[in-house]
Amino acid sequence: MSRAIISTDPIADMLTRIRNAMLVGKNEVAMPHSKTKETVAKILADSGFLAGISVSGEKLSKELNVKINEEGSPAVITEISRLSSPGRRVYVKSKDIPVVRRGRGIVIVSTSKGMMTGKQAKTAHLGGELICRVY
Repeated sequence: MSRAIISTDPIADMLTRIRNAMLVGKNEVAMPHSKTKETVAKILADSGFLAGISVSGEKLSKELNVKINEEGSPAVITEISRLSSPGRRVYVKSKDIPVVRRGRGIVIVSTSKGMMTGKQAKTAHLGGELICRVY
């Protein structure tokens, strides 16, 4: 009998899958779906770090398909890392949201108004939990 391994940190699992796919030269990766992962992927796609995302399947068998880059072109992401973890949450005020690589990268923040980039959170004067850093 095989059991599915359930990750205690699904966002870290998602970022690791994207990182590993880039390392082996894949331009697409699939993973179990969740609303949180879909939101993070949408922010990355809107910011130009991913080529696109799609959701397939229904109910429990939903999958999130992340297209890292177009066929034959290099990945836009240089580094992608988790900032906050279930064991060590990292919270910041709006004025303390970090700038990544002099503005060339983004940080994703989970605020009371939902997930958004650090720039959007600063503009809205919202602090929150730092999710990940991408450049």
